[in-house]
Amino acid sequence: MIHRVAIKVRSLSRSYLESFSFTGLVFATLFFCGSITPSLLPRPYIVQGILSGFSLAIGYVVGVLATWGWSFLELPQPGHALARRSKQVCMAVVAIVFAISIWYATEWQNSVRMLMEMPPLETTAPFRFFAIALLVAFILVSIARWMIRLGVYLSNLLQRYLPRRIAISISTLCVLVLGLMIGNGVIARGLLQAADRFFLQADLLIDDGIEQPTLELACGSEQSLVDWEAIGRQGKDFIGDGPKAGEIERLTGQPAKRPIRVYVGMRTDGDDQARATLALEELKREGAFDRKILIVATPTGTGWLDESAVDTVEYLHHGDTAIVSMQYSYLPSWITILVDPSRSKRSATALFDQVYAYWTTLPKEERPRLYLFGLSLGAFGCEEAADLMETFQDPIQGAVWSGPPFPSRQWASIVSSRNPGTPVWMPTFRDQSMVRFTAQQNMLDTGKAWGPIRNVYIQHASDPMVWFSPSAAWHQPEWLSEPRGPDVSPGLRWYPIVTFLQIAFDLPMATSVPLGYGHNYSPSSYIDAWVAVTQPEGWSQTDLDRLREHFATPTEDVRPPIPDFDLSSIPSDSDSEPTEPMYRLRINAEGELYRNSQLISRSAVIDDLRGFPDVSEVHVVVDGDPTVTVKTVVGLQKDLGKEIPNYGPFTYSVTRDSDERSSGSDASIIRSEENRKE
Repeated sequence: MIHRVAIKVRSLSRSYLESFSFTGLVFATLFFCGSITPSLLPRPYIVQGILSGFSLAIGYVVGVLATWGWSFLELPQPGHALARRSKQVCMAVVAIVFAISIWYATEWQNSVRMLMEMPPLETTAPFRFFAIALLVAFILVSIARWMIRLGVYLSNLLQRYLPRRIAISISTLCVLVLGLMIGNGVIARGLLQAADRFFLQADLLIDDGIEQPTLELACGSEQSLVDWEAIGRQGKDFIGDGPKAGEIERLTGQPAKRPIRVYVGMRTDGDDQARATLALEELKREGAFDRKILIVATPTGTGWLDESAVDTVEYLHHGDTAIVSMQYSYLPSWITILVDPSRSKRSATALFDQVYAYWTTLPKEERPRLYLFGLSLGAFGCEEAADLMETFQDPIQGAVWSGPPFPSRQWASIVSSRNPGTPVWMPTFRDQSMVRFTAQQNMLDTGKAWGPIRNVYIQHASDPMVWFSPSAAWHQPEWLSEPRGPDVSPGLRWYPIVTFLQIAFDLPMATSVPLGYGHNYSPSSYIDAWVAVTQPEGWSQTDLDRLREHFATPTEDVRPPIPDFDLSSIPSDSDSEPTEPMYRLRINAEGELYRNSQLISRSAVIDDLRGFPDVSEVHVVVDGDPTVTVKTVVGLQKDLGKEIPNYGPFTYSVTRDSDERSSGSDASIIRSEENRKE
């Protein structure tokens, strides 16, 4: 019985495998190989597996359609001998391409990671992502086969009344329409509703340390016109987490004001117009129109305003600022773009119109300078809010837009009209008096004069939110032309359909990379942009460098180097007291790491050292067996060698009865001076 079942299963398996199209499998393999090549962002193996699965399935469909098209057009078929020889050659070539792709998979991913200052991978886990790809492709191809069977059944019914080709055409069209209706109406809607419920609950949360303001003139306070509970999570973070006047004074050394921040959440009663009116009234209540700088900011899809953008401008103008924003969604930008990108535009226009209408009634000598700001979908929404024709007689002073997404019409128009010879990822526009572009490096100091309105776009060559386009499926995008952006892998090549899939899968991961790459824009870029656009007074280059250093210091999830470091704990035979920050660790006999008498994991140590590049020496105190210490420190060095290849030296001392102490000649403990981080 078992033997017969095994024979039956083997027969069914062979029959199932033989049912696949050879041409389809060839195309599927080539599409799979193309999906492994670099894209704009690095990918974990799970995402790579899903992407490769889609590529396999779509490649197979392309191959099957090519075979059907050949037969449908009744083109001549090759003879048996030629077909057999062609299959053998084709299989050999495809196998070689497949092997090469798997072999280079890790190198290709690391070519992207190295450009983004991410630690290289030892392996991309090819067996894992290949297994995921096969599973995803199997599911997709199975769905496609069921649709084909439905089409064949419908075609056979129609052929009783219609000619064969007409019946096939009508049945194919019906099946495609039905598939789209199910995909959009059931699957997509179900996923969207699930995402909607998830992010709605996230919007109701309050981050630790964020409390309702008690200051009367603060948005969301008991006296405020804006209900604190209706603001939403991102709005509460924006209101409660900005710099205080004292913090600004300590950094700048000059008197500062409390920055004004106004935020109206999506759950506030009324439509966009009603919420915009409420925001205007709150601005008036808080005295925002008496400030030097007024910024109408449009958030991302989740309602988030990047602290790197808003905090920096408040420091630059010593808190003499007011920023107003209004939530229009709580879904991520890449989802909101697919669902209803016009939400951002409607909200931004409503808020700007209210603020601008009142602003124009004020005396020009007394009112604040008015600017726009938008990141991601916020840039898309607000770039056309200040219509040039409507504001021509009384224009605003400028805008800063970062990461403008691909549907942005004004951005697209400017980029397509760029000056000849300038790359699409860093264009120049006309005489550069009104619009300029910048990225990781400051490209705004061109030596040319600004006009009365200053607009700056910040965009990264590696940002998929900027460069995604459906046309990438059939046309090589301009950003892949030479010279390409400094953060785009030289191994990235355009392949029909495959490149489109790669960039599409990059969209949800656009913020998964370090600051300064992808869709993560750094404080330094914002400082450059705000300086160029708002022209803050009294800032020397040294002051600006100090401000950049302040924002470059991590503020989350990283403990600082021991602030209460006791210099007397350094062994007396040290040549001199340290002049550079040190990081102290204690290692016990079991190799456990302690900092400030608290147990700390090796990964936490690595995170600390990554977060504080000014730590040039790691001072290790031995409480146990020195050989255990050596093993532990060498392990730390290995980890740091992967993440920060040029990190500084380790020293250690023994605090037991022995006076043993290592020196710079101990190669197993001390990293050479030439490897210090500059």
